[in-house]
Amino acid sequence: AMCTLFLLALLSVAVGAEDQQSPPPASQCSSDEPSEGSALSCGCSSLKRGERDPETEETPVVPDEPGDEPGGAPTARTDQMVLIRGGEFSMGTDKPVFVADGEAPTRRVAVSDFYMDVHEVSNAEFERFVKETAHKTEAETFGDSFVLDSAISEETKRGITQAVAAAPWWLPVKGANWRHPEGPDSSIRHRMDHPVVHVSWNDAVAFCRWAGKRLPTEAEWEYACRSGLHDRLFPWGNKWAPGGEARANVWEGQFPGVNTAEDGFPGTAPVTAFPPSKFGLKNIIGNVWEWTSDWWTTKHSREFQTDPKGPETGTDKVKKGGSFMCHQSYCYRYRCAARSQNTPDTSAYNVGIRCASDQLPKGAAAPRRTEL
Repeated sequence: AMCTLFLLALLSVAVGAEDQQSPPPASQCSSDEPSEGSALSCGCSSLKRGERDPETEETPVVPDEPGDEPGGAPTARTDQMVLIRGGEFSMGTDKPVFVADGEAPTRRVAVSDFYMDVHEVSNAEFERFVKETAHKTEAETFGDSFVLDSAISEETKRGITQAVAAAPWWLPVKGANWRHPEGPDSSIRHRMDHPVVHVSWNDAVAFCRWAGKRLPTEAEWEYACRSGLHDRLFPWGNKWAPGGEARANVWEGQFPGVNTAEDGFPGTAPVTAFPPSKFGLKNIIGNVWEWTSDWWTTKHSREFQTDPKGPETGTDKVKKGGSFMCHQSYCYRYRCAARSQNTPDTSAYNVGIRCASDQLPKGAAAPRRTEL
């Protein structure tokens, strides 16, 4: 039977934008301020799995394609961590673009020292994890995952009978998983240095635990993203492309129909792409969404907190950073203060992993220190 992945309509209301942003390039937005479309979403926060028995699902049988085949080896080691020196910062914003997301209010938060992965987890790293543990992702267990319509082959599309009116660019694809990002006729063979995708929160926790690490809290993630800057949109400031240089991988053109790929990548970029932030992190915004350990809530206290970990329980988990599918005129969530959520078993074409740790795991590459 065709699987059921429910996509609910998400219509937020934008009531203001962080006003220090420089005018975006024409490929990002036609006006200097986020348009009414900024209140919409790429739809990924509403992807949810239906109630069903994964053991009864029939899925296409596709061969494994190990990354050590010709063209499969990553070009650089990507398991390095960086030491993030703790401190106080202003979390959130008093100028929310998406009020319903709980971006506001600004509140003072202190975080302790911690380590964070320089890069998002690559396909090569995740493959090593799977080989050593025989881990089966939830996309593989359930037999499907959501993929961007324009990335799917026509042959694969012919086998899809479901459509989602609220966000028709998301299609449930049988056989889509981390090895086959666009469906059973796709491969990661020549993308071993790209971020692993189609990984749920549960998969992310399993990977980080295997690596001797953990997921970052939302506060740690945002502190690291801001790179010591106060009340700025991006890790480097408010101007999107200083000197005309792309610093992150987001949607260029008009979403969802045209991606001009002016940043060099129509889909995911290698985890080593783009200059590092002041804190030494690559692709901390854009490329793929990154899971955090926090349960989702949109209600925040202005009271000072130290190392907050979010609510004790919930239904969804917080993800941060936006993805290559984000566009300012439609889903302006690649700001440090922006946030979104999914259920812990959800997987999608634009969701990946970055781990953190209280101590440097044994065998990890020597870290670079960061100072405020």
